Amino acid sequence: MSSPDPGFAGAGAVVTGAGRGIGAALARALAAAGARVVVNDLDADAARAVAAETGGYAVPGDAASEDGVAALIDTARARLGAVDLYCANAGVATTGGPDAAPDAWELAWQVNVLGHVRASRLLLPDWLERGTGRFLATVSAAGLLTMLGSAPYAVTKHGALAYAEWLSATYRHRGVRVHALCPQGVRTRMLDGTGVHGQVLLAPTAVEPEEVAASALRGMAADEFLILPHPETAGHYAARATAPDRWLRGMNRLQRQIEAR
Repeated sequence: MSSPDPGFAGAGAVVTGAGRGIGAALARALAAAGARVVVNDLDADAARAVAAETGGYAVPGDAASEDGVAALIDTARARLGAVDLYCANAGVATTGGPDAAPDAWELAWQVNVLGHVRASRLLLPDWLERGTGRFLATVSAAGLLTMLGSAPYAVTKHGALAYAEWLSATYRHRGVRVHALCPQGVRTRMLDGTGVHGQVLLAPTAVEPEEVAASALRGMAADEFLILPHPETAGHYAARATAPDRWLRGMNRLQRQIEAR
């Protein structure tokens, strides 16, 4: 893949959750665009395989906890000299509603939201001093809309979007660029685990991870905040905002159809 933005060439990039799926595709696309990539994943073997394929650096480990994020960024800086782009891609899709186990809610909160907060806390001082830095949050369309069958995922992805918006509104004038990558269905292991809700709502229009990565690079090059690999998401988002009662009735209709299967 050729780079849509010469600024990727030579940039130091970190991609979390990059052992497979969207993260691996992002690592490959960034490396093809000339970036020097740190590949992070809890699965050490998967991280090493993608790093070997892309000429990057494998830094396995937790990208959510205080200690894990600190170790990742410290190691990335030692490898890259500086982190120019941080792709907060690691995420978990826990299912259920109010009945979901407390541990499921806590895991979603830690990975899908606080992992982003903790990374930005460590990255911002250097970015603000240099007047440049880029943060890509893999939010999912669930952060713009919702995800039936998975309240912890929907709620925390809304949180991830809200935090990305806050970062952009607060630091844009100081050179920090923030992007929210919001795909609908993507053909990954995560989609396979979403059960009947995912198969009904996401699978019919699911795209390959490589398409999402290409959209991400194009969106960053165009300095877009919302990056929508599925263009139709914009219309759904507008309907949610401008006609919420109608939109909710439509979502409830889908829920009833799923229950009737």
